[in-house]
This record gives sequence, structure tokens and C-alpha cells, in this order.
Amino acid sequence: MAEKIYGLIGETLKHSWSVPIHRALGCDSYQLYELKPEELGAFLSKNRIGGLNVTIPYKKAVIPYCASIDPYAESIGSVNTLVPDEVGKLHGFNTDALGLSYIARRSGISFQDAKVIVLGSGGTSLTARAVARNEGAREIIVISRNGENNYENLSRHADADILINTTPVGMYPHNGECLVNLKAFSALRGVLDVVYNPARTALLLQAEGLGIPHSDGLPMLVAQAVAAEEKFFGLKIEDTEIERITAMLRRDMTNIVLIGMPGSGKSTIGAALAQKTGREMIDIDAGIVKTAGCSIPEIFSREGEDAFRKLESEEVRKAGKETGKIIMTGGGVVTREENYAPLHQNGRIYQLGRNLSKLPVDGRPISQKTSAEELYRKRAPLYAAFRDVLVDNDSTVEDTVEAIWRDFNENTGN
Repeated sequence: MAEKIYGLIGETLKHSWSVPIHRALGCDSYQLYELKPEELGAFLSKNRIGGLNVTIPYKKAVIPYCASIDPYAESIGSVNTLVPDEVGKLHGFNTDALGLSYIARRSGISFQDAKVIVLGSGGTSLTARAVARNEGAREIIVISRNGENNYENLSRHADADILINTTPVGMYPHNGECLVNLKAFSALRGVLDVVYNPARTALLLQAEGLGIPHSDGLPMLVAQAVAAEEKFFGLKIEDTEIERITAMLRRDMTNIVLIGMPGSGKSTIGAALAQKTGREMIDIDAGIVKTAGCSIPEIFSREGEDAFRKLESEEVRKAGKETGKIIMTGGGVVTREENYAPLHQNGRIYQLGRNLSKLPVDGRPISQKTSAEELYRKRAPLYAAFRDVLVDNDSTVEDTVEAIWRDFNENTGN
């Protein structure tokens, strides 16, 4: 008997995380199927389908091929899961809604009696509206670029309780972009963003800074996949599996970022971490030298510190978009507040602490002009503001690497 087909259908799937998620759930044959519109009908006519997920642009296009549509999916007008019956007829469901409901519940965000703003008017917006409506929202406002409610008149909805971003704004590679200023919403008690790369979009960084409960889209992606697997195989999968797989993916995606005083050992520890973990290493200073075509002392001598800092910030923006890397920064990266968001969006930031008497100064323009004690006095509050963890680097390289890797595995993935 031919093997059943399980997988995700869509037009462009190269950035999908669906395969590792479903294989972590035990569906080893799960694959990606990139289809052109004219190929959709023939593919869905195959009699070997075991279960399919559906993404852009086919969530509506698959509906005519379904023998039945789940009432919830029908009310949304979008299908993302196809399951055949015993005679091979396809039945459509929407597990995206279950995923969105899950991340709201997981973050302690209740739609009951809430005024909800939904950014975007596409297919995911329909899902967000259905979830909010189904869970008791008193009012749902859809914001689009050209609609009656748009980004120019958002102030009329400053009393919103919950905001959901269903647009791709802020998604890789357009990190840092954002549609709204959350400070305009004084009553806001929840922010959800369906984007999962980066882990912290500019929108979520605002929510974090303001202390507003929030979530990115990664747990939603996993939760909807779990719900699909339940339908594929007639299983009941516990929420602990959602959390396990989310944590696994989060660890894989999160950068290890090293900051600290000049000479504190970032390059040495970074190289040792790369060897231990198999992760690619990104050296911000090396990137600056490559871009400038000369050494860092030469940049300082010819153009001054400000020119160097501008080059540094550009390299930080590029490196911060990456996932699953080890990023070593220069000692002064913390002197520009703008460098924090790019490093934090996908990273866990470790400050290497070292006895000041052990810090070398050769080839370090700032260290040669200013004593280590004076430099540290100025920068200590900045390091504290950037870091997630302070790690002592006065012992062996092995001890420091082990301390970072242990903390990373214990505390990344929540």
C-alpha cells in the first residue's frame, strides 16, 4: 500500500517550521508541498492523502474541494487543515483559531467584555475576529490602511483593551518595523502578534517595556499543528507537548549574545561556545573591519568614534536579525541604546564579568585613553540595562562556557 501523504501545502514554504514541529509530534513522513495554483486541484485529488495543513494563498481556495466544512471554519471563511474520511473525501477545519485562543489563554489575556483592535484585514484577521467574538469580546475594530478605521485615526480607539497584529509588519527581514505606538492606548491589557520571527517584534518590545501581557506567534504555530495532528490521527495530545516543542524551537532560534568590557573574553568564550554547540559565530567587530576595509584603530584615527559607532550599529542590526547564532559584540556596544532592540529581539544577552586588572588594552583605542576603572564606572549601568545574565569569567574558559550553556538551556524557551 502506498504511503499516506502528510504535509503542508502552500505556494512559498522555504521559511516554514511545520516539518520539525510535526516530526517532533511523531509524524515522520510530514513534508512541504509547494504548489502553483494550477496544481492545487490535481494534488487534492490524490487518494493517498492522510492529512494536510494549508497556508497562503490556499486557505480559501481549498474550500470547494471539501465535502464538508467545520462550522467554526465556515464562520471564519478559511480552512487550514484537511482530513480525509474513510472513502477519501476531504473535510475542512481551522486550527489557527485554536492556536490563537491558546496563546491568549497562555498569556493570561481574556477577551471577555473586551474592546479588541485587530491590525490587518486578511485571512488571519478573520481568524482573530472569530476567536475574539467567540470568547466574548464586546467590540471588535479592524484596522486597515484604507478602511474606515485606519492608522491615521487610531486615536479614536485609545480605549482598546486588547490589540492583535495579524499583518506581516515587523516580520523578518523587515525587523524593527511597527504600525502603532502602544503608549497611545492607556487601557491596553494584552498584545498578541502572530509573527514568530523575530521572537520579539518591535510591537512586542513595546509591550514588554510597558509591562503589558503579550505573546508572539510561535506557541500559536505549535498549538495549531498539535490540533491538526489530533484530527489527522484521532489523538488527544496534552498541552505539555505544545510547551515542549515551543521550548525546543525557541532554543534553536534564540541567539547567544555576549557583551562586556573590552578584553573581558567575548571572542574566546564565543569561539568555545561555537565549538561546543555547533552554532555559527558572528563577530561584530570583524564585520565592521570587513565593511570599512581597515582596522578598528584606523577607523578611530581617521574618522573618530562616532563613525565607528555608526558602523557598529549597522552590523548589530544585521546580526540581530539572525537566529540560532552566537553573537560577540564590542565593549562599547551598550553606549548606544538603539543597539539593544536588535540584540534582544532574538537573543539572550550575557555580560562577561572579569577582574578589571586582567583586561588587556593593546589594539583597543578607548581602553588606551581611559582607565579600566573609569570606563567600567561609566558603562556598568549600561551593561546592566542590556544584559539578561551576568556570568563570571575569572575562572576557566570551560567553566564560563558551561555556565552560559546551562543557563541558556534552563531559561530559554518559556
